[in-house]
Amino acid sequence: MEKIAILYGSSSGSTESIANRMKDKFDGGADLFDVGNVSIDEIQPYKHLILATSTTGMGDLQDDWESFLPTFSSKMDFTGKTVAIFGLGDSASFSSSFAESIFVLHEELKDKVKIVGAVPDEGYTYDNSSAVIDGKWLGLPLDEDNEYNETEDRITKWADQLKTEFL
Repeated sequence: MEKIAILYGSSSGSTESIANRMKDKFDGGADLFDVGNVSIDEIQPYKHLILATSTTGMGDLQDDWESFLPTFSSKMDFTGKTVAIFGLGDSASFSSSFAESIFVLHEELKDKVKIVGAVPDEGYTYDNSSAVIDGKWLGLPLDEDNEYNETEDRITKWADQLKTEFL
């Protein structure tokens, strides 16, 4: 498998920490990039991209992604690329908009690039999310506030899934 770029935006450090753990699942086959200080030229060579963001407030995109996404969406050449998305959220405090940053990234990119990494909506506790369509999440939702005990298993399974979907 070709090397993967993991692009993350992190305000409190949680998304960066999960991005690092995700990187480890690819045994040296992934590089990390903070969207707060990366250029399109740095990530253009990568065929596979994992986009990582937290959800702030009522389904809002993390600040660095908010700034980076317009440039990423308009300047990146997505020809032959595959993207997967994971998002952090708080399923208790923001149960009606849990992990909706996944949806925001997906909506911006769905007509430009092949997006993989959907996961079944099973085992999550929340009320609603626009990031769930037909019983599947558009990416991997994680809740480090309330379901942190599920994170390791979820990222391991998702990384294994991506290893086949990124082929």
